[in-house]
Amino acid sequence: MRTHPPRDKSAPSPHIGTMSESLRLASYNIRKAVGLDRRREPSRILDVIAGLEADVVALQEADRRLGARPGVLDPAEIEARTGMVPLEVAANDVSLGWHGNALLVRPGVTLRGLTRLALPSLEPRGAVLAELDSPAGPLRVLGVHLALTRAWRRRQVEAILTSLAPLPERPTVVMGDFNEWSRLGGLAPLAREFDLLSPGRSFHAARPLAALDRFALRGGLTMADAGVREDRLASVASDHLPIWADLRLPALA
Repeated sequence: MRTHPPRDKSAPSPHIGTMSESLRLASYNIRKAVGLDRRREPSRILDVIAGLEADVVALQEADRRLGARPGVLDPAEIEARTGMVPLEVAANDVSLGWHGNALLVRPGVTLRGLTRLALPSLEPRGAVLAELDSPAGPLRVLGVHLALTRAWRRRQVEAILTSLAPLPERPTVVMGDFNEWSRLGGLAPLAREFDLLSPGRSFHAARPLAALDRFALRGGLTMADAGVREDRLASVASDHLPIWADLRLPALA
């Protein structure tokens, strides 16, 4: 699915059987806000994010690589242009994310707890784990940007699963740039515990050939709809296209 339908904010939330209302989640590798025209334009990225109309967005490459790794998006501008608020996941005062991984949430989605995960790799990599409360119920979200090589991706997935093992069961989404060109490859350990969801080809934005950006679901989550945003703005703002999914959480007991 290449496009995404606008959300009718006035319509009642969808229900199926014992499922609760849905949440829209999205993931976007913004390449430090540098577009295919080689211009760094954060405003384009923010316009793409606003158009997703998501409740939770995971960003990758949200910080520059060198020095203190300052963020490329201003938190005040994020809120003004998208209506979303960045979670405080950075370990310093200048970054937006942790190893470039940032999380944005819409008002009504609140943070219960946050963990920064260091992942094994030849280059610095990490993931952010957020325990959230939402109008649809509690949700655990992990934003990730996995390694370029399959062997390290497998190790990183195994490290994520190890980090999750002692935590209480909860609807859980792992989302981000998985960097896996095949269906499973280095994601095989993740597929044993999660349902992998590939909304479509998201890379390269100029000519999408690979589904590098994905979701992984467990804990009773189901997909109502999903897709890739592929329009003129998204096709130039970054080298990745953003993905989105409307997910239904299990009804609260």
